[in-house]
Amino acid sequence: MEILRFTLSGKSACFRKPEMNSYCYFTYGNIHKVALLGMFGAILGYGGYTQMQDFSRRKKKDGLTESYPEFYERLKGLKLSVLPDKGHKKGFIPKKIQTFNNSVGYASKEQGGNLIVKEQWLENPKWDICLLVDSEEAEKLRDMICKRKCIYSPYLGKNDHPADIGNICVEPAATMEFEMGRLDCLVPKEKARIVDLDYDEKEEMEAFGTFKYEEALPYGMDGWTNQYILSAFLYTDEFVELDDMTVYKLSDNRKILFY
Repeated sequence: MEILRFTLSGKSACFRKPEMNSYCYFTYGNIHKVALLGMFGAILGYGGYTQMQDFSRRKKKDGLTESYPEFYERLKGLKLSVLPDKGHKKGFIPKKIQTFNNSVGYASKEQGGNLIVKEQWLENPKWDICLLVDSEEAEKLRDMICKRKCIYSPYLGKNDHPADIGNICVEPAATMEFEMGRLDCLVPKEKARIVDLDYDEKEEMEAFGTFKYEEALPYGMDGWTNQYILSAFLYTDEFVELDDMTVYKLSDNRKILFY
């Protein structure tokens, strides 16, 4: 097996949370698995949420059945790892509220059809993304990214935020023994525990932590409603223990796991 690794970045990003209010649209703090699968689907030319029109028609005609957008149906088995950039202070990507006009004409019932939108954006987001190349779909994606080809342009949540893909490399998938230590990626919280070390142990092992980021991020989609399935994720420089997870060591000595 191989690991495809590349740097994903942009000037801004917005991975919009579905639970929103009339004041502002909010974003998740990091790119999540469903958004990555959508971006990969665009690269490979797979259908997206527009096919939900067909889903709605089938639901009315034949009754409710499980159905997904084409990109998710094809790519949901991919094994991914997200490594936040070390340049972001304490693991957090800065956010800022942006205000702009939506003047397409049908956006608002007010006179002039103009809608003032407030939206939270990530500023200068950057991650290293790793893909475990262990399936036919993963091989297709590896080939497209390595050849710098795409069917549709990738973006970070919305087409207002174009994505830049660089530092592409492919390396052998090397596993390692892992009992306790630091990980360099987002980790499913249910599989990890921060180790409670006393002061002497921390001093001896140089395990002083400086940050801990936790957030419930989309991990999958429900086949009946196509709504997000959330899972809590953890990113920290503390020592952690894992439950039944295989750890991989990259060529630059960073330690990751796939989910």
